[in-house]
Amino acid sequence: MARTPGEGGESRRRGQREGGGSREDREQGELIEKLVAINRVAKVVKGGRRFGFAAIVVVGDGKGRSGYGTGKAREVPEAIRKATDQAKRAMIRIPLREGRTLHHDVHGHFGSGKVVLRPAKPGTGIIAGGPMRAVFETIGLHDVVAKSVGSSNPHNMIKATFVALTEMQNPRVVAAKRGKKVADIVGRREGADATRE
Repeated sequence: MARTPGEGGESRRRGQREGGGSREDREQGELIEKLVAINRVAKVVKGGRRFGFAAIVVVGDGKGRSGYGTGKAREVPEAIRKATDQAKRAMIRIPLREGRTLHHDVHGHFGSGKVVLRPAKPGTGIIAGGPMRAVFETIGLHDVVAKSVGSSNPHNMIKATFVALTEMQNPRVVAAKRGKKVADIVGRREGADATRE
């Protein structure tokens, strides 16, 4: 059956209205964006110095997904936009305990940046320095204790934090690998917490 010239165009337009750009807009509306640091950099050229800006941005959905990105441009808004786009592409999922804290202690290391992340009891809040706090807020962590014991450079701190978070393991996955029950893994952890206190 032959199609009339208007039918194909109408279906394309309907597809754009229903799916096209609307999904991206919804996702963008749900994401939390945090500008961690912006740095003015200079390039010496014939006739003087040419200034630019380098930005680092952390993006997350507040439900266990987060990513970071960096961007450089001649203007601040363009640098932030580039960093945000890169962060959205590099988002990873982090398993959370009860949707509020980490499952276990974890260490992260990147360059000279070293971080220690520990789970905390309900009501503790986010106890962490500036760049790390931005990461935890975008992930959706509510109770965590973190310490940076290395470089205070925001780039190294954020990268070390993400290295630590990628090592986070869900008790269900660990139990499945070892052929044990989740209660065995979690029970052992709770016993270790009690002895530590």
